[in-house]
Amino acid sequence: MKFLIFIFSFCCFSIVFAQNIPMYVGTYTDTDSEGIYRYDFNLKTGELTNKKLAVKAVNPSFITFSTDKKFMYSVGEIDDFEGAKSGFLNAYSVSKDGTLTFINKVSSNGAHPCHIQLNSDNSKVAVSNYTGGTVSIHSVLKNGGISQAVQVINHNKGAQQSHTHSAQFFKNNLFIADLGLSSFSQYQWNNTDNKYQLKVNYEVENNTGPRHFEISQKGKFIYVINELNSTISVLKKKKESYAFIQNISTLADGFDGKSFCADIHLSKGGQFLYVSNRGENSIVVFKLNKTSGELKKLQTTSTSGDWPRNFTLTPNGNYLLVANQRSKNISVFGVDKKTGNLTFLHSVDSPTPACLLF
Repeated sequence: MKFLIFIFSFCCFSIVFAQNIPMYVGTYTDTDSEGIYRYDFNLKTGELTNKKLAVKAVNPSFITFSTDKKFMYSVGEIDDFEGAKSGFLNAYSVSKDGTLTFINKVSSNGAHPCHIQLNSDNSKVAVSNYTGGTVSIHSVLKNGGISQAVQVINHNKGAQQSHTHSAQFFKNNLFIADLGLSSFSQYQWNNTDNKYQLKVNYEVENNTGPRHFEISQKGKFIYVINELNSTISVLKKKKESYAFIQNISTLADGFDGKSFCADIHLSKGGQFLYVSNRGENSIVVFKLNKTSGELKKLQTTSTSGDWPRNFTLTPNGNYLLVANQRSKNISVFGVDKKTGNLTFLHSVDSPTPACLLF
C-alpha cells in the first residue's frame, strides 16, 4: 500500500512539475529590484510562483534567449558605461536550475540600450540605443559571449535627434524602428564588405514615433507600433521593399487622455495581433486579414496595472502576461484561441518589471 501511495504521489509531482516552465523578468533596478528574476509558470493553471533572483544586474530592461535557450542576453540601460556615454550588453549561460552565469560584458556603443535581438542562426546580435541613436551589431562567440561591435549604424544626422528603439533581423535584412526620426528603415547584408547597408528608409507620418514591430512569418506584412500617436502602421511587401497600406488607432473610441504605445506581438498562428497602451493601460486585440494584411479591432481590456511596458504570450498560446512597470505587478490573462479575446485571471507583485521572457 505504501508503495502504491509513493507511486501515486510521484506521478502527481511529475505531472505538476511538467506543467511548470520558467519565465524570466527583466527589470529596472530601483529600490525594489536587483536584476533578472525567474518564476515558475504553470501551463495548466496560469499561476506564477517561486520567484527567485536569477542574477544581479543593472537595469536589464530587455532580455532575449538564444534559440536553444542555453544563453541569455540583456541590455544594461545606462549612459555612463566605463566613463563613456554608453550602455552595455551582458551575456549569460543558463544553468539547469534556472540561474544565470555571467560570461562577459561589452559596450553597446550608445546610451540607454533598450532592445536586443539575435539573428536566426544566433551568430549576430543587434542592440538599439535609445538616447545614443545607434544600432550596434556584434558577433556571438563560441562560448556564448558577445564580441566587440563589428558594425555601428548611426542614425544621428543633422539637428534631429535619433532614438533607435528596436531592430530585427529577417533573412538578409535588418529592420530598424527609429522613434526620434519617425522612420522605419530596411538594411540589407552586403557580402562584399560584410556589413548592412541602407536599402530603403520608410518615412512614417510626422511625430508618430515607431517603437516596436512584428514581421509576419513569411515577411509579407510588417506591423509597426507608433508610440507618440498610438497607432499601428501596416506595411505590405511589394517585390523587395514595402508600402504602407493602413494606419489604425490602438485607443478606445472616446479616450481623450495621454497614452503611449509600448509593445506588439502576433499570435502563434498569425491570426491575431496584440498591442499595449501606457496611459490607457490596456491590451488591444486585432484580427488580421491574411490576404490584405489589414487589421480590425476586436477588444480593449485593462491590464489591471499601471504602465504596461512589455507583454508576452506563453509558448502554447493559452496565456498572455503583462509587465506593468509603475504598479510593479505582472497580470495574467487567458487567451481564447478561436476569438483572440483575453480574460483577466490574476496578477502577482513583481519588482519594476520591464520585459517578460519564456
